[in-house]
Amino acid sequence: MELISQHAKEIMEGCKERAKDAGLRFQDETLEYIVTNRDMLELSPKAMIPTLYDYWVHDVEVLKGLRKYELYPYNPYETVINTRPPISFYNDNNPDWLNVMIFYHVLAHIDFFQNNLYFRLTWDYDLNGQALADKRLIARLRSEKGRWVDYVIEFGRAVDNLVGYFDELSRASRAQAPTLSNNVNYYFDTFLQSVKKARIQEYVKEVERYNQAIARYGEMGEKTFIADTLKKHPELEAVFSRQEPPKTKPRLDLLQHLMTYSPFLTRDENKWMLSVLEIVRNTSVYFQPQIRTKIMNEGWASYWHERLFLLDDRIREHEVDFARVHAGVTSLPRVGLNPYALGMRLFSTIDEAAEKGKRSLEFQALRDIHARETYDRQTGGGIDYIFKVREDFCDFTFINTFVDQDFVNRHKLFVVDRRLDQQRMVWQYYVKSRKSEDYRQMILDTLYHPPRIEIEEKSKDGNLYLTHRFEGKPLVKEFIANTMMGIEYLWGGPVQLETSEVMPSPSEVERQFSGRGEAPPINWQRVLYRMEQKKLTKTTIDTESGHD
Repeated sequence: MELISQHAKEIMEGCKERAKDAGLRFQDETLEYIVTNRDMLELSPKAMIPTLYDYWVHDVEVLKGLRKYELYPYNPYETVINTRPPISFYNDNNPDWLNVMIFYHVLAHIDFFQNNLYFRLTWDYDLNGQALADKRLIARLRSEKGRWVDYVIEFGRAVDNLVGYFDELSRASRAQAPTLSNNVNYYFDTFLQSVKKARIQEYVKEVERYNQAIARYGEMGEKTFIADTLKKHPELEAVFSRQEPPKTKPRLDLLQHLMTYSPFLTRDENKWMLSVLEIVRNTSVYFQPQIRTKIMNEGWASYWHERLFLLDDRIREHEVDFARVHAGVTSLPRVGLNPYALGMRLFSTIDEAAEKGKRSLEFQALRDIHARETYDRQTGGGIDYIFKVREDFCDFTFINTFVDQDFVNRHKLFVVDRRLDQQRMVWQYYVKSRKSEDYRQMILDTLYHPPRIEIEEKSKDGNLYLTHRFEGKPLVKEFIANTMMGIEYLWGGPVQLETSEVMPSPSEVERQFSGRGEAPPINWQRVLYRMEQKKLTKTTIDTESGHD
């Protein structure tokens, strides 16, 4: 692994100038490295962070990747990581014209990392440097504690998808946002809505009055607003005098709860485990936004590498080469999902719609197909609109907001299902639906959505009671035993898990073998798993007395 040549760096700096002129925003300093395919295979299990701590699963993934590469060799174009400064890796045999395209793609990724609000928690420190410090700490602990370090890493990583990412994001947002006093909260949340039952117009006027006071008087704006409010509603003075600061208890995720309240981890001889679990949790929180913005991130990068490269004079004599590579990356499959293709087409559609004024209420109210197709108010602002989308959205809100029937019709999208051909005993694939709501739901079902596990102290004997807030998807049974065994070890006592599982109907087996008839309705049953002394038991819970 080595830095790119000065010639390639000069190309990169030229791409930066063009990208900034187009509106992308990112810091000037970047690091680019040339790597071999073997380097890529070794870095991939570590999420391309060279300094990430060592773990035996990484070695297994490297060996698996090497064997796959022997059978199906391929050349990845690039990888960029969200560090300070951003680091990107490039294949060692890319021609200059291809590097121009790839550099634009990478710069759009960096713009996304540094401006999308879901990455707010990653803006304050450099993961590459922090990972190096964590790696050295774990190496030192391994020399002292041996294999027990890897046991703790494995137990922690078994539940690191349960980290309270949105709680952390909310706390960071509240820390930067101005806080409202209890008096203001009571006036808007309780008095106007419940006591006075004000109309929407009156409520909005009061909000505008508050904003005007803040804009005009600054730090004294809230006190001025309260004084004017008491003149209008003197009965509020007695209520305001009794207001006390709210006592809120921060909600902890499972790893935080174990690190804070585990009797086992608080023992002097086990406190070293807290450092390992903190590293596992912080690393997971850092990568959460990348998991939750895959379609947007890749679509944004693909949108800009196409837009900028087509305007670049360095494309001359390589138009066909670019078309071949670009089509291979962004082709829209008829079956399956390509995040590059879907995200790029969504951004292009949003840009075009905003330019024509199709994001307005007037257009949304239209029902005539011809009127919707020919609608064009030439309002402009498409670029500004997609930059705002890039800043505020994640994959869920992106798909849920912009995948509509017009988008599905325009790109001839559909949902595919399969059925068994009884005569030839083969699966037949068919178009199940062309409705936007069905296609949208299909995409949403593929998004990252870890289970919601809440901690409840229900036993007086120190048991850890976990409740799975069921959202229509059961837990993976194969993982329950090993995961709960790890939690039991870290907790130092019995662990109980309440969840929902499918109750098989008597006709289910017959229906599967016959291939006939409609699927019966799914019946869910609350069950309780208990792990004690490495032994797992399961009992059913009466739904009437359960916690579903």
